[in-house]
Amino acid sequence: MISTVTTTTVTTVTTVAMAGSLGIISILTLLVLLVQKEVSATSDGRVGQALGRMLNIGIVPLLIGFALIVAVNVMEALR
Repeated sequence: MISTVTTTTVTTVTTVAMAGSLGIISILTLLVLLVQKEVSATSDGRVGQALGRMLNIGIVPLLIGFALIVAVNVMEALR
């Protein structure tokens, strides 16, 4: 019985820590992509403009994930 409770506790703590780490990694990746998009948007060439459009492929899903992270944290704070 005690070993089951201990195993369950360790699993829960590990899962929560991994979720937090994934959120931080996602936010940092979003930040890097947004900075790169701004840098490429100032370019006059076709390559820079195309890169700016291609970065949207990564930015949009990460923005959705960021919105979900914020929504979960707000709901958690309101409890």
